Formats: sequence, C-alpha cells, structure tokens
Amino acid sequence: QVQLVDSGGGVVQDGGSLRLSCAASGFPFEMYMIGWFRQAPGKEREFVAGITWSSDSIGYADSVKGRFDISRDNAKNTVYLQMNDLKPEDSAVYYCAADHKYSGRYHYTKDHRKYEYWGQGTQVTVSS
Repeated sequence: QVQLVDSGGGVVQDGGSLRLSCAASGFPFEMYMIGWFRQAPGKEREFVAGITWSSDSIGYADSVKGRFDISRDNAKNTVYLQMNDLKPEDSAVYYCAADHKYSGRYHYTKDHRKYEYWGQGTQVTVSS
C-alpha cells in the first residue's frame, strides 16, 4: 500500500522555525522526485520546494528561498523541509508529493497535477 505521511506542522510565532517530515512506504522511494506544496484557504495549491531522487537538483519557490531547506534520506524513505524565519503568509496546509514520470536526475515539475502520490497534509500556522 502506497503511503506518504506528512508530519511536523504546528503553530509558531512570526520568525519561528518548524521541520516537516514526509515518510514514504509502498513504492520505490529512491526513484521518486519529492515535492512540497502548500495550500492556504481560498488559494491554489502552490509549489514550495522539490528534490530529485538523486538530490542532484533542488528547487524552491521564490517566496521561500533562503528560508526553507529541503533534504532527503533515501535510507529512511524520508524527506524533510526545514522552515526558518516563518512569516504569517507561510500559513497553509503543507503536502508532500511524489513523482516519477515527469522528473529525472536533474529536472522536475512544479505542476502539482503531475504528481502521482500525496500525503494527507500538515497544518502550519504562523501567528504575527
């Protein structure tokens, strides 16, 4: 059974930090691109960060560059999103997602519609 389990969300103050985790099972995780997306109420789901299966390509949305850091541990089937200097506009439900078809060692897609597997989401709330 394919599973992506997001965790690590919570409530923090402006300027605080959180680390999200995405634990995978049921598919060959080491062959999949993993992306983090977020969705705030009334807004479309947006790409936040992504890392290819080999970690050779990593990318971030402009809004989080320099504050967020994505990494993966293929031995543990887990991807992490370290979020620092959080702002109220970062508040959203965060989802991890996995893609194999549209990504490779050096490229990936930011289009959420192309991702095959999804986590259940974890809420991040940043208070001002």
